[in-house]
Amino acid sequence: MDKTAIKQAIIDGKTSLGIELGSTRIKAVLIDENHVPIASGGHDWENQLVDGIWTYSLDDVWKGLQSCFRNLAADVQNNYGTSLEKTGAIGFSAMMHGYIVFDKDEKQLVPFRTWRNTITEKASAELTEKFNFAIPQRWSIAHLYQAILNKESHVKDIAFITTLAGYVHYKLTGKKVLGIGDASGMFPIDSTNNKYHAKMLETFNGLKGSSFAWKLPDIMPEILNAGEAAGSLTAEGAKLLDPSGTLQSGIPLCPPEGDAGTGMVATNAVAERTGNVSAGTSIFAMIVLEKELSRFYPEIDMVTTPAGRPVAMAHCNNGTSDLDAWIKLFGEAANIGESKIDKPKLYDALYFKALEADADGGGLLLYNYVAGEHITGFEQGRPLFTRKPENSFTLANFMRTLLFSTMSSLKIGVNILTEKEKVRLDCLLGHGGLFKTKGVAQRLMAAALNVPMAVMESAGEGGPWGIALLAAYMQKKQGGENLESYLAEKVFAGNAGERIEPDPKDVQGFQDFIKRYTEGFPIERAAVDYLR
Repeated sequence: MDKTAIKQAIIDGKTSLGIELGSTRIKAVLIDENHVPIASGGHDWENQLVDGIWTYSLDDVWKGLQSCFRNLAADVQNNYGTSLEKTGAIGFSAMMHGYIVFDKDEKQLVPFRTWRNTITEKASAELTEKFNFAIPQRWSIAHLYQAILNKESHVKDIAFITTLAGYVHYKLTGKKVLGIGDASGMFPIDSTNNKYHAKMLETFNGLKGSSFAWKLPDIMPEILNAGEAAGSLTAEGAKLLDPSGTLQSGIPLCPPEGDAGTGMVATNAVAERTGNVSAGTSIFAMIVLEKELSRFYPEIDMVTTPAGRPVAMAHCNNGTSDLDAWIKLFGEAANIGESKIDKPKLYDALYFKALEADADGGGLLLYNYVAGEHITGFEQGRPLFTRKPENSFTLANFMRTLLFSTMSSLKIGVNILTEKEKVRLDCLLGHGGLFKTKGVAQRLMAAALNVPMAVMESAGEGGPWGIALLAAYMQKKQGGENLESYLAEKVFAGNAGERIEPDPKDVQGFQDFIKRYTEGFPIERAAVDYLR
């Protein structure tokens, strides 16, 4: 579409808007009738460690959303000469899991406890045993049960528990609902009926006892599948998102989703035997299963696609945070003096340097554990770099080691599926910030997982584009058209992305690295135990 046609589509509301609250950035993507991004806006933010809890204030949520939307509207005005007054549909997504609870008067009872916290070990272990189903520490139900075990006084007053996406959606529409993908990170889903698992609900209500008047189904959001109507933007909601008053109320919203589900949509990885790797602040692989796993594994989450299909998820708390910190440091060094290098060029230059390295990173060892890592058994994180004096300490080897470190815990989790469950992986699709530099992380990830990796041109858009597609699907689907067909035929139309096969030399290099990595766990353990 040319600019004139795009402008008219914006004026007529023939667009769809997706906004995702990621760990370090809130981003909005506006798409046209052909599902192509035509405008975007963003806002950078960071979580805070307050009293030992990783959190974001809800005031920062709204400041960030308003800033993001304001930047989107400015992009529309600058490029197309029109204001953004309406859109055909809107969708909101956010980082999954965590703990946001309110009382009957909508007062927030405790600060938002994000997915990044590893403070629910006892609850996670007990629920996993009682449910015979893996309940990770970051899941909402683990946080709730841990609060019960801790005898926290606020628990008796809970009237509503939700995720970040569910909270934003509620404030904008008045609807206490959640997309099934996001809901599957709160509480286990029964894939036979796409509802919260009834037997496990009963088990939990027995565990919590009679001390609390509420029952779990009464305080959790209603589950909706992709394509279902999830309310519309109220007048108050429109003003909350856009204080300028330009945005009109009445716009329909799709079910709010989690970042895992939107990543699957953005890579067309929602059908059986497809999968994707999302690589940002956290890193995880989502693999749509042909059949249920033979048993549960504590390292593997069972969640769903936004359409309710069962998915095995290997999730690692630590992705690119430590890598970003190192590159920021290199940027400070590079910008001493008169020469300056901008951020994208710096990332590209350093990433490509990794391709010049020894296959195994020259014997260097690095742990990117900013936070705890459940897959490898660390309750806290200590970023750590070490080497032997005789190792080849070059910039190329250091950069390859940095990139390998982002993939190592993921490799350990995926191995459970491929080696113990014989899950077949024909190809994985990558998206997120790690894949923005073309061909580098993609090549190394193919080596790490020993499976072909594909990346689409839209990889950098990631989740915000994915939730925009879900908004468009709700608006445009025909009859009983399912999400898989809609994406395959109307969005991607055979586009499988640019594919890289594993290079045998890189594969062997990563195998040597991961051996060193796992053998070095006592070093990381000592850092956790003694670096206080």
